[in-house]
Formats: sequence, structure tokens, C-alpha cells
Amino acid sequence: MGDCESIIPTSEGEQHVIAAFQHLAKLLRTSQNVNDELKRLLTDLDSHLTSMTLYTHLEDGKLNELESRFKSAEEKIRRWESNESMIWDSGPKEACEYMKAVDEIHKVQEGLISLPVNDGRKQKDLLCQAESVIQFAMARLEQELVHILAQHKLYFEPNCVPFQSGGYDVVYNESFASVEDSLEEETSQRESIPAVCIVNMVHPHVIPHLKSIANAMFTSNYIQEFSLAFVRMRKDALDEYLLILEMERHSIGDLQTMEWDVLNVKIKKWIWLIKVVIRVYLASEQRLCNNIFEGFGSYSATCFAEISATSMLCLLNFGEAIAMTTRRPEKLFRLLDMYEVLENLLGDIGALFSEDTEMGSFLKAEFHNLFMKLSDSARATFVDFGSLIARSISTSPFPGGGVHHLTKYVMNYIRTLTVYRDSLVFLLRDEAADGLGPASELLNEINSMPCPLAFHLQSITSQLISNLNNKSKLYNDDALRHIFLMNNIHYMVQKVKGSELRAFFGGEWIREHNRMLQIHANIYMRVTWQSVISLLKLDGDGTNTPKAVFKEKYRAFNVAFEEIYKNQTGWNVSDPELRDDLHILTSNCVIQAYRFLCNLKSQFNCEKYIKYTIDDLSKHILDLFQGSPRSLQSSRRR
Repeated sequence: MGDCESIIPTSEGEQHVIAAFQHLAKLLRTSQNVNDELKRLLTDLDSHLTSMTLYTHLEDGKLNELESRFKSAEEKIRRWESNESMIWDSGPKEACEYMKAVDEIHKVQEGLISLPVNDGRKQKDLLCQAESVIQFAMARLEQELVHILAQHKLYFEPNCVPFQSGGYDVVYNESFASVEDSLEEETSQRESIPAVCIVNMVHPHVIPHLKSIANAMFTSNYIQEFSLAFVRMRKDALDEYLLILEMERHSIGDLQTMEWDVLNVKIKKWIWLIKVVIRVYLASEQRLCNNIFEGFGSYSATCFAEISATSMLCLLNFGEAIAMTTRRPEKLFRLLDMYEVLENLLGDIGALFSEDTEMGSFLKAEFHNLFMKLSDSARATFVDFGSLIARSISTSPFPGGGVHHLTKYVMNYIRTLTVYRDSLVFLLRDEAADGLGPASELLNEINSMPCPLAFHLQSITSQLISNLNNKSKLYNDDALRHIFLMNNIHYMVQKVKGSELRAFFGGEWIREHNRMLQIHANIYMRVTWQSVISLLKLDGDGTNTPKAVFKEKYRAFNVAFEEIYKNQTGWNVSDPELRDDLHILTSNCVIQAYRFLCNLKSQFNCEKYIKYTIDDLSKHILDLFQGSPRSLQSSRRR
């Protein structure tokens, strides 16, 4: 009799037919002409038809009950149709009743669908009306969602990472003044990347409201509408946050033509922004999405990626534009800062964006692409630095033979680069380092391998010395030429000895350049004083020297010394240690010869020809290399 289950009555006319069948079955069962088997079948048919009639009455009661429940829930929902106030603003009771009414409509729909009277007009009408009410309720819940997100978003200042526009910069120009300050401030600024800092993006008390709306719309198969509205509102909110953070949008053309001072600050601002956006704003936004879309599969990751896309692409586009701008040496520090901050954020990006979502996978790939472009740009900028130094040309000698601004620039530049030693060692790992000498001995001992960074730094200083040799040829005075080279080589050695550069140059480099320094000092002494000292020499013990010769030697020495004094007091040896060494070297050479001549003055009765005493001469030698030209005044008349 299972086939009978497919003929359940659905109208009053069908019920009359069932009654007629039941009457006919009873008549046939009482007939004498019906055998026992047919009587048994007729009895079963009568029993089944009776059950069908009873079932029909029960379903009619269930349908009526569902209709009553629907009308009650519909009334609670429809009364908000003309009400312009917001449900959740009216209080928790109103919101609770509305959500219960929506839930009741869902249950009525389930009840109607479960009824087997699938062809009943009343059932179809109720299902159609329930769907209409659900559509209205979902539209209303979407409005409530937008209102709650707009009214309860939170603003905050990212105090965990304050922006600092300052820092240590080494910029080359003809009036360059060396910055000799410590790099501690710059180092601390570079390392001030915070851990993830989660904040509330909307007021915590509305999170349950948003989740209840999400659940209701998900249950009604309106999760797509919920997601679109949620993404739109949160994307707008994130754009507002970025306006507060003063994140600007620039074209590549704008950045290419921007003055370095302006661009430098913008890059520093970008470094600060990307840390704050990723570790504060996006990390917090991800938590909000996870809270709201909990239990909805991949919707959380998808919506979060869509919300983040605009701000992330804006940041990435700026970074890509910087990587594409013209390479210049001072930009290297900012490129390395950008490279390092992206390196530190690689793990954060992996945690924020899922490979399972199209947008998340795209953003993650774009982040890695920028990371590679910055590494390529930084590497190329560093490698090009040496050739830039070689191309630096001067047309006039550097005043006073002092430390050239190019020397200060190069040494402070590479000294600053030691702050980025780990990044540069990694970036240059594939660079050839053929001919790497013992100057990198310290790093070789640590890493048991040649260090390309040490090789490049040594190459830069070699190109600098070659350039300085060319610049020294601009001096007409050979002595000043060697003072100039001494000043600059001494400056280089001191910078290496007094900083982490020593780890890349090693003791042998220092010893080699100290020997170079001594060679120039010896040449200076020979060029400057050899002819002067020769004026003081006498034949034998000097006792047979004519008085006129003795007198002429004094006179010639005085003239020569006064000329040297006049010139070399204007020469500049700014380093006290080097200046003292030159004073001692000069005194040991000149005073000894001068003392010998002075010891003979009484034999020739020539005191009146002695213009300078030994003490005078010693003091005058101390005036040399002070950078302020002077003229000697006679201490006594002839």
C-alpha cells in the first residue's frame, strides 16, 4: 500500500472522492460474490483511506497554526516598515523582539516546507508571503548594520608608534658639513617597529548586535548582502583612518620630480604608516572580521582582504614608485629602511592574508613583489656608489689642504651603512668578491666565508683615495699636496678604527693606511724642511766658518722659516692628534739643527743676528696648521 502515500488529498473535492471510495469498499466487502482475498484487500483499502482522512484533518490544523504564527511575526516586522527610527537605537527589547520575529518567520517557512501538502494553494501563498516578509526584514537588517557600523566606529591615535620625521641623513653637496654625531638615535628609530597592537575598531557592546544580524542574514541566505554592506562600511572607515594618519597618494611622476628633502620625509612617513596600518589597523580589522563572521567559513578572510585592498595597494604603489625612481646615494638609507620594514612585516602579511582567497593571495603576492623590487633597487644603488665617487671631479684645490667634504661624506656614508650590515650582507650574498683580502678577516672568522660587503666597502675607499690623489694634483705646492692627503687618509683611518667599520676593514687595512700616512709625512718633511735645514749646516765643527757666512746662514734661515710660517699657519690640520704629530716631527728635525747653530753664536759674537730663540722657534712651530695665516714679527731689531 506504499503507493497510496502519493495520493494524499489536497482539496475538499478530493476528500469527497475518498468518502465515495470508502462507501464502495464497504458494499463490495458485504457482497456474496467477492472471495476472501478480495475482501481482505478492500478492508486494507478502507483502513488506509480512513487514515488519510484523519491525516488531512491534522495537516489542516498544522497549516492553520503556521498561518497564525506567521501573522503574529509578520505584524512585528511590518510595523517597522513606516518607522524611520532605528531598531537597535530603540532599545534592546525592541531589537530582541524583532530578531525573534525574524527567527519565527524562518521556523514558519521550515514548517510549511515540511508539510507534504505541496500542491496546496494556501501553503504556497503563505510561503510566498513569508519570503516577502523575509526580504523586507533583510533589507531592514542591512540598514541597521550600516547604521550600527557608522555610529559606533572608534577613532584612536596610534601612540604605540609615534612618527618622527628626523633621523640621520648623509647628503652630498659641495657645501657638505660632516655630521659627526652618534648613530644611536637613528638606530633606535629604525628599530621602533612595535608588536601587533590590537584595538577596538567599533564599540565592543555592538559586536553581539552585528553578530546577530550576520546570523539572521546568513540563515536567510543573505550573507552576500551582509558581506557587501559590511565591506563597504569598513572600507570607508579605513579610508577615514588613513586620512587621519595623513596618508597621501602620489603618482610616479610626482615622486620622480620631487625635491629630495620633501621626498625623504614622505618616505619616512610611509615607513611609519605601513607599520601602523599593518600591525595596528589591519590586525585589529582582522579580529573584527573574525568576530563577526565566526562560523561562516571563508567569509571572514574574503571580507577582510576586500576591506584592506585599497589601503594596502596605496601603500604598495608608493613603495613601488620609490623603487622605480632615479637611483641616488642618499636614497639608499631610505631604501634599506623600506626593505627592512617589509622584511619585518612578512610574517604579519602571511598571518593577515589567506592564500585561499583571491584578493588575499593577490595582496600577499604584491607585497612580496615590492619586497623584491626594493631589495634589487637597494643593491644596485649601493653597488653604484663606488663609481659615483670615482666620477666626482674638482676644478680647484680644497682650501687649506683640510679634510675634503667628499672624504667626510664617503666615510660617514659607509659608517652609517654598518647600521644595515645584516641586510646588506644578505642583499650582496650573490655578489662576486674575487680578490677579497685580509681586511675582512674578522667577518671571515665569524662566518667562515668571504664577505661581499667588506669587499665593496674596501673598493669604495680605494676609489676615494684614487679620487683624492687626483684632487691633490690641483695644488701648486707639493708640501700642501701631501698635507691634504695626510689629512684625508688620517680621517679615513680614524673613522674605521672608531666604528663598526673595523669589522669590515680589519687590522691589516689600518696598518697599510698608517704606513701610507707615514710616507706622506716623510715626503712633507723632505719637501718643506730639507732645504731649510741645509741652510743651518756648517763645515766640520763650524769653528772655522767665516763670520759673514755665519751671518748669512741666519739671515737665509729666517727668511725661509718666515715664508713657511706665513704659508703653513694658514694650512688646516683639524685633527689635534695628527697636528701634534706633525709639530713633534717638525720640532725634532728643525730645532735640533737650529740649536747646533745657536750654540756657536758666542764664538762669532753674533747674538745681534739671532732673530729667534730656540723657545721662540718652538712656539712658532706650534702655530703651523691652525688654518689661520699669520706673519712673524721680529723679536729684536737688526
